[in-house]
Amino acid sequence: MASDGSIREAHEAATGRAELPYRLRQQALLGAFARMALQTRDLDALLQRASELCAEGLGAACCQVLEYRARDHAFVIRACTGLASDLVGTDVTAADEATPASYAFRTGAGVLANGIQVRTGPGAAEPDGARLHLPEALAHLPAALVAAGTCHAVNVPIALGDESRRAYGVLEAWGSEGHGFDRADQEFLAGFSGLIGIAVERHQGDARLRDALDHQVQLTREMSHRVKNSLGVVAGLLRLQARDAQSDEVRHALEDAGARIATVAEVHDHLWRGIHQLGMVDLADFLRELVAKLQEEAPGHRLACEADPKVISADQAIPIGLVVTELVTNAVKHAYPQGTGPVRVTLAVRGEGLHLAVSDDGVGLPPGFDVSMRQRSLGLKIIASLIRQLDGRLSIAGGAPGAHFALDIPLV
Repeated sequence: MASDGSIREAHEAATGRAELPYRLRQQALLGAFARMALQTRDLDALLQRASELCAEGLGAACCQVLEYRARDHAFVIRACTGLASDLVGTDVTAADEATPASYAFRTGAGVLANGIQVRTGPGAAEPDGARLHLPEALAHLPAALVAAGTCHAVNVPIALGDESRRAYGVLEAWGSEGHGFDRADQEFLAGFSGLIGIAVERHQGDARLRDALDHQVQLTREMSHRVKNSLGVVAGLLRLQARDAQSDEVRHALEDAGARIATVAEVHDHLWRGIHQLGMVDLADFLRELVAKLQEEAPGHRLACEADPKVISADQAIPIGLVVTELVTNAVKHAYPQGTGPVRVTLAVRGEGLHLAVSDDGVGLPPGFDVSMRQRSLGLKIIASLIRQLDGRLSIAGGAPGAHFALDIPLV
């Protein structure tokens, strides 16, 4: 019986290579690819690197990753090494099951095809070149392999691990040196195909997750759009009702209620139209648009808004908007009893919080004014409640000229 050493020596003599360094090199290349597969989400770059490392590890003239396309029973070249780069994205038929790639895909098993004869037909010496009598899968071979007359191929299917047990495609290598490829070479290629299959599944899972998230965003925006429209209808109905009110007190109450509902609708309008992350509002844009709408209800006053850009959650934007609505409305009603004047809204981002201020140049606040006192108006009670909801701190300066409300709000 021949010893392991004599078998290895005979194999090395037949293949013309030192077996141990050759296999160690393959293991190193497989390990390098495994690390890349764990680190990158770029599937195209990963497939291209797989073709390069497989060709290097096998000493192959060319290597390609073929993705199966069911609708027309064809392979698409997703990556290749040793072939013209413009072949990436082109098709190879999968109908001829005599080709190694088609056979490997159909059977789900690796294929060793050594000693394939590449023949040229009559007219090979004609000026327009040789006509190759080859299956279409071989027509992409480099000219050097065609000229060699004999080719070797090794193919392994790229399987996916989901319940359908589908195959993604085929990983194949071609060469013409020595006696061809062996089972260990096939196992080396199978290691790459397993990692490719995992990467493809992850890529497809990422795509499904992105689609699901996009769908969720669209549903949320649609819901916000409908809520905004519904609240707008309610606010409009309250304004219409206010016009028919029999007393000023009822009319003002209905107008104030309509303004509060319109403020909440404005937040939902930003959620629907916003391009930022789900459930978030650009506070500066929101406040500027809110003040512009309040200006429409107070044409004799000059309302202005300056705000630093900041994206916050809708849960915070709604009470902030309601506070601004109440304070601006109060200033418009009470700051200038003999006429009209300016009302200013400013928002500044300070460290981990927001500093919101509403001020006017009017008559100021009465002595001893306290926004939290229970006997105050409904609007001031709402302000006190909203400040507690925001976990904010309100400071008031009421000396003439004007009143100044400043609210410090921590960001959550």
